[in-house]
Amino acid sequence: MKRPVAAVVATGRSAPDTVMTNHDFASIGIETSHEWIFERSGIVERRVAKKGETTASMGAAAGRIAMERAGVQPGEVDVIVLSTATADRLLPSTAVDIQAKLGATRAAAFDISAACSGWLYSMTTAEGLIMSGVAETALVIGSEKMSAIVDWTDRSTCVLFGDGAGACVLKRSKTGKGILSAFMRSDGKLAELLYRPDGGATTPFSAEVLEKKSHLVRMAGREVFKHAVRSMSEAADRALDGAKLTGSDIDLLIPHQANVRIIEATAKHSGISMDKVFVNVDRYGNTSSASIPIALDEAIEQGRVKEGSTVMLVAFGAGFTWASMIIRF
Repeated sequence: MKRPVAAVVATGRSAPDTVMTNHDFASIGIETSHEWIFERSGIVERRVAKKGETTASMGAAAGRIAMERAGVQPGEVDVIVLSTATADRLLPSTAVDIQAKLGATRAAAFDISAACSGWLYSMTTAEGLIMSGVAETALVIGSEKMSAIVDWTDRSTCVLFGDGAGACVLKRSKTGKGILSAFMRSDGKLAELLYRPDGGATTPFSAEVLEKKSHLVRMAGREVFKHAVRSMSEAADRALDGAKLTGSDIDLLIPHQANVRIIEATAKHSGISMDKVFVNVDRYGNTSSASIPIALDEAIEQGRVKEGSTVMLVAFGAGFTWASMIIRF
């Protein structure tokens, strides 16, 4: 495939107003400290959805902003691809709820489940739909309400995650700008290092599941860290190879915002100095598949991504899944 086929026209983001700092965990009985959390993750605070704020409402808000900035009317959207690990309900997809909120009556809408790598999987899917001629205008959203699936008594996980959504409008490229390369990979043998054991069709919700809290996120932190560094480094290499670029050609690296140590290790492997890496994990925590589109929108807003910029995006998540993409703006 000759790239670029699809270009990012505009972005948007949405996050709850409620800010939960590291110090606030003491008020809900979690034995931890700001220092303990910050030293291990780089997180200072995160956003937490209040009652009535949903994956669909945050996703629609981010999507609406991106559409307005792109000058795209609801009826012009051909497809809505939503990445989420926190669907508002199991049937139908949350993407169709977003479609209804936006009034995008012509669009096909569906969810993609690839955890923290999901937005890059969604971007690659949307690019393929544009390449095939199925779509000319795609709305790609990552929206997560992680506060709904973490165990708020488990300090090893609940301190890491936050809520929010990011979006972009993707259209057929006509100028040489757009997606230069993309890479996706997964390894299901490692699924139980980061997963929700129960609550699906195999072991549906029951009183026992709720009592054991086995429908909530469980993570083997050290193992996940090791695989994340290795896999994100591989993804970065593959994206650079696919675009026939080197680390010195990258103007900004926007990695998945899970842990500042993983971010630093990925940048070092790619030969990219930290002054060319966008980091906002300190303010949002890990928002799963929403983290890269939120960070991309902030980077554009701050002028760190502008016309002519070459940006590399890299992610790793449950599954395990990992992915990367290089975009010229």
